[in-house]
Amino acid sequence: MARYTLRPDHTVPPTPFYYYDLELLRNTLHCATTEANRYGYHIHYALKANVEPRILQEIQQAGLGADCVSGYEVRCAVENGFDPQKIVFAGVGKSDHEIEYAIRAGIFAFNCESLQELEVINALAAAQGKTVNIALRINPNVQPETHQYISTGQSESKFGISYTEIDTALARLHELEHIRIVGLHFHIGSQIRNLTSFAELAGRVNEIAAWFAQQGVVLKHLNMGGGLGIDYSNPDGEPVPDFATYFRIFHEHLHVSPEQTVHFELGRSLVAQCGELITRVLYTKTTAGGARFAITDAGMTELIRPALYSAHHKIENLTAEALGTAARPIDLYSIAGPICESSDVFARDIEFPLSQRSDVLTIRSTGAYGSIMASNYNMRPIAPSHFSDEA
Repeated sequence: MARYTLRPDHTVPPTPFYYYDLELLRNTLHCATTEANRYGYHIHYALKANVEPRILQEIQQAGLGADCVSGYEVRCAVENGFDPQKIVFAGVGKSDHEIEYAIRAGIFAFNCESLQELEVINALAAAQGKTVNIALRINPNVQPETHQYISTGQSESKFGISYTEIDTALARLHELEHIRIVGLHFHIGSQIRNLTSFAELAGRVNEIAAWFAQQGVVLKHLNMGGGLGIDYSNPDGEPVPDFATYFRIFHEHLHVSPEQTVHFELGRSLVAQCGELITRVLYTKTTAGGARFAITDAGMTELIRPALYSAHHKIENLTAEALGTAARPIDLYSIAGPICESSDVFARDIEFPLSQRSDVLTIRSTGAYGSIMASNYNMRPIAPSHFSDEA
């Protein structure tokens, strides 16, 4: 691993910035593809996790396809060299011009999420004189153990076609001449650490796929989505997720016929651990209530996950580490950003080395949903990225 370390003189580039360990990224991609290839599975990288061009280059060169949830991501994938026949386009609200672009690009398949969407794609394909592949995204009503904001496969979710509407969807498909059903798509949520949820998903997929087979529908591929989580608390203890167990669960529980291929849409598990957000302490202060704060020059504009859904990231004081563990006593700190919002706090009341103005901190595991969710709120510029192979 090439974790970010301070130079001998403790200087760093202007902060805040994102830092990426390309060696770890390559190792992660190798592990994921090795385990997937063991069963003939296909991986599509979920672009919503990170679209840094250097990151996309590594992923494309590793042979992965692309999972896109907007037409803009489809365009990004095409422009970064991904084979259109390895691109799938999901998303609960695809606009007409996004669909039209994807049809022109000749992508592999649309993952369709509503009955009305089927009709719209059919009409837009007809206008171009084409017939396009679609997979039905079925909501399997599986409850994963993860945050409610990133759970997507429950009966009350906005995502997917309800399993109660499958009959109607299939009837409409027979009437729509410019789309062909090639498979089914599922996704139950993100940051799932209890892998038994995936065994439950496989069981539900078996039931749904069997029903389609009884109706005489040939399904050429099954798309199981993604969702594999990472260890945010101990990134050094598990820098590469357990892809072996993840794929083995599907191999053991999912019924796959010889003519079917199985696809996955992994994002966070591929890129999260290779990224860090490097920031500097601007001020320290103690409130009237006794709370000790370290105010950093990075904020929710660079990493919104903690503010959005109280996500946890490991934070380390690199300056204190460089001086030695005995140089700084440990106290309780809240690490907060400069944004004019009370929610702009990365962590509250954590045990942390005594921190001073100009100390350099790292916020770990930010390779996914860090830079991609950055904003210009408070008119702040987007933070730059640096990579481990830079001189």
